[in-house]
Amino acid sequence: MTTTASARIHHKPDDADRALLNALQAGLPLVRDPFRQIGVGIGMPEDEVLMRVEVLRQAGIVRQLSAIFDTRALGYESSLVAAKYPDQRLFEAAAIVGGHPGVSHNYRRSHAFNLWFTLAVEPGARLGLQPTIDILADVTGAESMRPLPTLKLFKINVQLDMTGTQDAAAKTVLTAAPVRGDGVLPNDDDKRFICILQRDLPAVPAPFDIWAEEAGIDPDELLERAQTFVDRFYMRRFAAVLNHRRAGFGANGMAVWSVAEEDLERIGPQMAAFRSVSHCYRRPTYPDWPYSIFTMVHARSKEQCEEVIAAIAEETGITDPDARAVLYSTYEFKKIRLVYYAPECRQWEDIARAGGPFPTWEPAAA
Repeated sequence: MTTTASARIHHKPDDADRALLNALQAGLPLVRDPFRQIGVGIGMPEDEVLMRVEVLRQAGIVRQLSAIFDTRALGYESSLVAAKYPDQRLFEAAAIVGGHPGVSHNYRRSHAFNLWFTLAVEPGARLGLQPTIDILADVTGAESMRPLPTLKLFKINVQLDMTGTQDAAAKTVLTAAPVRGDGVLPNDDDKRFICILQRDLPAVPAPFDIWAEEAGIDPDELLERAQTFVDRFYMRRFAAVLNHRRAGFGANGMAVWSVAEEDLERIGPQMAAFRSVSHCYRRPTYPDWPYSIFTMVHARSKEQCEEVIAAIAEETGITDPDARAVLYSTYEFKKIRLVYYAPECRQWEDIARAGGPFPTWEPAAA
């Protein structure tokens, strides 16, 4: 399993692109003419919206336009995982880790725990999450591999301000933590529609009509099911996912905080209120990992990232430098949308039970 680099064009977004990117990240309306509706909202003709979306895709700024599902709401087990490797073995280990089809994000970060990845295993997986982590640790020779699952989700909302009109350290009104599903797992009919909606939406006037025709269903039925998924908290929104670096957000800082048990429920929402914080979680601690709250900060520079983190420290009173660390992403081994109900997951389990050889994932060329 390897990646293939696709041709990229050089494109510097103008003001109209930036307004469009903000709108696409906020979410496409679940209607038969979503691009026309997006255009109405920003004062742009539909044909121009379609043209700009294609250019932004070809430039690698827009990674994908698709449904953004809540993995746990669909019954998947998932976790962030941190691992330690000697520098000379890191890339080899990352290739094996990335070869698992349930690994969607895989980065080198600036810390002794130098490999960070997200892993998801589907409902009914024969191995399960922890045994899969154990196998990856063993076959890659990790010095340490720590599962860091979400214990409490305070925020998840990746929307980069492309227009630059928002203060990076600004805060929003505190809201309740996201709801993760309705407690009922998808049935086989739901899964059929999830597999349709997780694809990359074509930039044409009636894109959902194309998907519906391919699946032999009515377009309105597809859109009604999509709205049902939103109502049941399976799906957060149907939106664009951007390549942070190509979009101009070169600093990807994971700020981690050592917070006393009695302060977690107070401090978590305070941190989540910062606009530049896209993810905020409570995670477990270990003897070699004392940090219980994770905040992802995306900014245009490392300096701006540090400004936001300093503002969070001041707001929460966590001013002891030993009570926090900032891990910057220094290499992207893999970043894709997780493909749900993919046969490759069961194939990987077959390989693991046979003892290998394991598939690998090589980063695409820039």
